Amino acid sequence: MRHNGEALDILLVEDNPGDARLAAEAWKEGGIPARLHVVADGVEAIRYLRHTGTTKPDLLLLDLNLPRKDGREVLAEIKNDPKLRRIPVVVLTTSQAEPDILRSYDLHANCFIAKPVDLDDFIAVVKSIAEFWGRVVLLPPR
Repeated sequence: MRHNGEALDILLVEDNPGDARLAAEAWKEGGIPARLHVVADGVEAIRYLRHTGTTKPDLLLLDLNLPRKDGREVLAEIKNDPKLRRIPVVVLTTSQAEPDILRSYDLHANCFIAKPVDLDDFIAVVKSIAEFWGRVVLLPPR
């Protein structure tokens, strides 16, 4: 929940429908009120973020390996745009490669989390993201 009691607006950029569905269910189980918006590639993510009628998300969950425009390009574009750069970005990806971790932090990702392969572990990770970003952190105003 935002510091003022509003539900979080979250943009999940994920091309795997199964992972997107699991993340949505896990977030809901975590008990943090949220409106989850899902897009399947980097081009859609940038389009969503730049659409004038869309509320900017409070948090972006970003996969790195995406079609059309990968997550690294999306992250670079977000963090180089004064209107978007304050949106916290959690990289949530299958990669555990050191170059991906370093590059993500060089591009100012707020954190890098490797998706667990085990279903229960994946749900636990998403719940912990919800708990941290929904209850602990004070987010910038929209």
